[in-house]
Amino acid sequence: MKRKESGTGLVAIALFWAGWMALTATSSATLPMQKKAKELGFAVQDCTFCHGEKLPKKGAMTLNDRGKWLVAEKGKRGAKEVDVAWLKEYPGDKK
Repeated sequence: MKRKESGTGLVAIALFWAGWMALTATSSATLPMQKKAKELGFAVQDCTFCHGEKLPKKGAMTLNDRGKWLVAEKGKRGAKEVDVAWLKEYPGDKK
């Protein structure tokens, strides 16, 4: 009987971990992303460079055109994360 209980516990832990990974994989921009963008020469002042809010909250954030483009590029390139170096190819800043 003890073996069945330990199996149930392992299944519960596995499901919790899978749910946690699924929810955290959708995180938005981070301070290291801002820092890298600044190092690449972009005029990043705050989160509004790519978002609609100065401090976006996970699950309740909006993206401006630049942010939407980065997310689309992430999908096109099959990347796990957005790479701010892609902004060098962003067509919206070229006028």
